[in-house]
Amino acid sequence: MRTELCDRFGIDVPIFAFSHCRDVVVAVSKAGGMGVLGAGTYTPEKLREELDWIDANIGDKPYGIDIVLPMKIPGLADIDDVDELTKTLLDEIPQEYMDFAENLLKEHGVPEWDVNDPVKLIGWTEATTRPLFEEALIRDKVSLIVSALGTPPKDMVDRAHDKGKLVGALTGKPKHVESHKAAGVDIIIANGAEGGGHVGEIGSVVLWPQLVDAAGPFPVLAAGGIGNGRQILAALATGVQGVWTGSMWLTVEEAQAGPAQILSLLNASSDDTVVTRSWTGKRARVLNNEWNQSWEGKEGLTPLGLPLQGLVTADAWRRTEKYAGVADTQKVALNIVGQVIGQINEIETVRQVFERLFEEYIEASKNIAAINKDLI
Repeated sequence: MRTELCDRFGIDVPIFAFSHCRDVVVAVSKAGGMGVLGAGTYTPEKLREELDWIDANIGDKPYGIDIVLPMKIPGLADIDDVDELTKTLLDEIPQEYMDFAENLLKEHGVPEWDVNDPVKLIGWTEATTRPLFEEALIRDKVSLIVSALGTPPKDMVDRAHDKGKLVGALTGKPKHVESHKAAGVDIIIANGAEGGGHVGEIGSVVLWPQLVDAAGPFPVLAAGGIGNGRQILAALATGVQGVWTGSMWLTVEEAQAGPAQILSLLNASSDDTVVTRSWTGKRARVLNNEWNQSWEGKEGLTPLGLPLQGLVTADAWRRTEKYAGVADTQKVALNIVGQVIGQINEIETVRQVFERLFEEYIEASKNIAAINKDLI
């Protein structure tokens, strides 16, 4: 399973694990892969706290950070103060949108948040993302910085390279590869439509080889629909140099998810996920529930674009996470997950997941070797 990327990062296997949980990041890197902290919604203070903990617990292993590198908002690019930018954007949101979101939460018994802690814009913009990027730059053990949406600005890529860090960027379309390469991106992450979170419309098995061909000598990671060793082997067969995984780490023992959320995920089948714009304003695959159904129903409102819709739903994000097991919260909770959740049916430790992946990969490799024995 070892590829050229293993040598570049000093890891044993090319398994990259996206997780919002610092414990998972550390456990994956210690198991021989590359843990990547999903930090796009963090404040600078929160990110600093999480990275301090990771640095203190990960030993000499490398890890990565995934943020949204950053989008420009026409007319607002010069606003550096997050509070001012938040207020400016909130003023653009019709009150009926805020009322619709709040009523959904009340109808399902989701407790209110502390009134002294108003929502703020999260990492979709220059003002919110730059501080996260600066924090990542000063961390010696951060070997990879990933842009979760779109091509990162070239100046940021250059600064990352100056600090000895590689830069990755997700994409769901072959036509985006050239802009990634022009910006100096080191790794293209081919994000198939089966994946969780923001996705495009092209299925993984179609997208992966197209991006490998478009990327040329640039390494590609396969993302979207990977949850076992057979799928890793299938991905590598398309020419990628590793896999980018996410959903299978949501239910591991080290994950921070509460019992109610874990139960929702373990009980879900692959056809229980949907692509909706109701959370961020962009296409995102989540667990289907009454939240997106209400936004997309006859009485619903057409979701606003990003980042406005993210501000509409910001209070729902944090409340449904904090109060996941209260009343009917899971019926309106945000559970970002890909279709691969249908094959994840038990809680394992990160180490057990790695052992299972290796066993499945070896068995699948033997099957392919047996089929091809007369051809080699």
